[in-house]
Amino acid sequence: MRSENIKQLIEAGLQESIASVEGEDGRHFTAIVISPLFSGKNRIQKQQLVYATLQQQIADGTIHAISIKTFTPEEWQQEQEN
Repeated sequence: MRSENIKQLIEAGLQESIASVEGEDGRHFTAIVISPLFSGKNRIQKQQLVYATLQQQIADGTIHAISIKTFTPEEWQQEQEN
């Protein structure tokens, strides 16, 4: 699986989200996901929303591992200012 495919799955599954995905070997990936849907949710709840968009690919082993960082648009803006 390519990083671009994962990006598309996340963005299709989480409306209004922006995802950036990197992966070196086609099975291990790192994702940054920014979405207003994360507002009011804790870190685990945010990650669960992202995992839900990739559930099939994780279950069938297409994605072996993915590290996810999640931000609301406001959190992302603060992150960029630091």
